[in-house]
Amino acid sequence: MMLKQRSKFWAVLLAALLAVVMITITAVSAGAAGNTLTDEEIRAIVETTTDASKVTSPMIEVANQVRSSVVGVNNYTNASSYYGYGYYYGYGYGRGRDSGDRLAATGSGVVITNYGHVLTNYHVVEGASRLTVTIAKDEEEHEATVVGYDSDLDIAILHVPGLDLPAVPLGDSDQLQVGEWAIVIGNPLGEEFARTLTVGVVSAIDRQITDSSTDRYGRRTSITNTMIQVDAAINSGNSGGGMFNTLGQLQGIPARKYSSSGMFSTSIDNIGMCIPINVAKPLIEQVLRDYSGDTQTADVNRTGDSAASEPNSPLQGKPRLGVTVSTISSAGQNVLPNGAFVRKVDANSPAAEGGIQPGDIIVEVDGTVVSSNSTLISKLDGYQEGDSISVKVYRDPDLAAQAEEYSIDLTNVGDGEYLDLTIVLRVIDDQSM
Repeated sequence: MMLKQRSKFWAVLLAALLAVVMITITAVSAGAAGNTLTDEEIRAIVETTTDASKVTSPMIEVANQVRSSVVGVNNYTNASSYYGYGYYYGYGYGRGRDSGDRLAATGSGVVITNYGHVLTNYHVVEGASRLTVTIAKDEEEHEATVVGYDSDLDIAILHVPGLDLPAVPLGDSDQLQVGEWAIVIGNPLGEEFARTLTVGVVSAIDRQITDSSTDRYGRRTSITNTMIQVDAAINSGNSGGGMFNTLGQLQGIPARKYSSSGMFSTSIDNIGMCIPINVAKPLIEQVLRDYSGDTQTADVNRTGDSAASEPNSPLQGKPRLGVTVSTISSAGQNVLPNGAFVRKVDANSPAAEGGIQPGDIIVEVDGTVVSSNSTLISKLDGYQEGDSISVKVYRDPDLAAQAEEYSIDLTNVGDGEYLDLTIVLRVIDDQSM
């Protein structure tokens, strides 16, 4: 009897275990079947669309409105070395192409008229022997000419004949508010990232920024300008591009970027400076008043100067200034500009009649930079009697007392100024220049 009961117990237990196993197998099978996705279910998850018309943002509207008006600016030089303000100024360095034509740097520009005028930074075009602009996705480079600039304000205007791009509307930067959107568009690192848009806010207005710069005559000066601070990303190559408001108006020109790896050792993030558009408006107005057709002549020759060899002696019968000069170089101190230092002015000479004085430094003749005595001689050799020339001199009263000294004491000079004089050349009998 006991044996029969045990057998029955084991039979019941085995049956129960089999039932549990069958239930588990059935549940797993049913679960697997329930998780299997049909093609329609997969397509419903993966094959989706976005209605772009329902995605709204003022940045999208501005991008659609003004991105096509932002161009690249290429600065070519035939100099053997590169130059520039550096990466922390938002100015991208270029590469050499050949020994005679090097792409020294790249920047950005914004089309501001329907006649081919492009606004950019002066430091983007400084020192160029040739300038071109490029349009995104267009491999052709369009020749550009500087038709106006202000090196102190760091602005320049180019003219590109036949440039078929829309002009952006100019804003009123005096109405900027701290906290409003700042939309920056430019070509960081060149054409590879053409028309990049970055967004931030106006962090501050009326920032007084002091820069130490060297003018085109080699004299170093300190200049303080009022700028707009933004926290939108500004990178190398953004210089000369646009800072827009949500109305699509050009409110500023990106010009500076503070960087931890630049002039500062402390950690710095998102501090950029833009030149207010209202600062550039007087120059824009002046250029447009001088515009008279599809082409516009540069007001100053900025294509570089090469000093010709000095002749053995001044030519008889040729018109001269009537000055004795020697080459002056500040030798890296940049206290004075480079040029032709006037040691003596002949009485009743064209120079004397035009206002040149002993101690003056002649730095420019008819738009050509005079970097040495030989440059001045070569330049004057191309004129005839009766020609009227524009001469720019640097005058410091402390230099007049040193005009006849063998060497100039650079520690004993004050703060002079540039003066524009008009000289009418004529033939004079002596051997002065």
